[in-house]
Amino acid sequence: MKRHWQKKPLLVRAAVPGFAPLLSKAELFDLAARDEVESRVVAQSGRGWQFRRGPFTRRALPPMSRPGWTLLVQGVDLHVPAAHDLLAQFRFVPEARLDDLMISYATEGGGVGPHFDSYDVFLLQAHGRRRWRIGRQTDFTLRDDVPLKILANFTPEEEHVLDPGDMLYLPPGYAHDGIAEGECQTYSIGFRSPGRAELARELLQRLADDTSDIVGEDVYPDPGQPATATPGALPPQLQRFARDALRAVVRDPLALDRALGEYLTEPKSNVWFEGGGRVGKQGDARLDARTRMMYDEHHVFVNGESWRAAGRDAALMRRLADRRALPFAEVAGASADARALLRSWAQAGWLHFGKARR
Repeated sequence: MKRHWQKKPLLVRAAVPGFAPLLSKAELFDLAARDEVESRVVAQSGRGWQFRRGPFTRRALPPMSRPGWTLLVQGVDLHVPAAHDLLAQFRFVPEARLDDLMISYATEGGGVGPHFDSYDVFLLQAHGRRRWRIGRQTDFTLRDDVPLKILANFTPEEEHVLDPGDMLYLPPGYAHDGIAEGECQTYSIGFRSPGRAELARELLQRLADDTSDIVGEDVYPDPGQPATATPGALPPQLQRFARDALRAVVRDPLALDRALGEYLTEPKSNVWFEGGGRVGKQGDARLDARTRMMYDEHHVFVNGESWRAAGRDAALMRRLADRRALPFAEVAGASADARALLRSWAQAGWLHFGKARR
């Protein structure tokens, strides 16, 4: 983290010794056929590049004998426990930055073209070999003749062939082009990098929903307003009233922090939970793989909602967010209010009681 994170690439040979795919090819194809799973196919041929969005039936995928095509399956960690466990190994980075695990399956020569990402990524080779060409990029001009964000003038500086278990880290903006050497699978661990404008829009929208609670319902008073010969001019005192109202909304640090935590834990649009789960009086508590949980000094955030937290219960909830599980002894020692909250999360499908998953 000190030497490479957001600074320069890092190649780690045998990062996961003996690593093998977590899903068979058939299981990956089955996942790509599901409506709730985001998948894409990128293919290159003499006619150029083609791009399609899933879901895909097996017959909708190109034949295995055809070279030069790639299947990308996003958010595999939400559907496959082993993938969720693999993603958890990257929680040395704050949960607010960690996004998902994507699997890229490719036939001989398959790839998505030279491109760059606006976020950090770890590329872990799972099966077969992939040749990566990487380089700093100063010219980010994209080709305008293809349906993909492919760099028009890619200039590689290094080249590495990754075998199963090898891993390559790339910081944001570092250009890369991966080509399959034979059939291969690559796992991409991606990170969230919200833009300043995106954050401002989201926070203002969420603060707007709570405006009445923050600034009250006072109306604009102007008892000293004189008769005017320029009725089209905005009254300066009304402008001050508006500025003061906006400052009151953004001045409350707890309101801003609450809006940020709710935004960062909001599940993706294709994620839903099966409610009505068993509410256990015994057993460990563990977060569902799809649950996003974070905290700050004053709040606990779960799946886009927030609660004020303090004292022993706050410490308990923070341990749950950090470990994503709590042993039964710690659950039993929580206050009645905290246990009731955990049971409500279980009923919503956000949390499960039972024996720890091996």
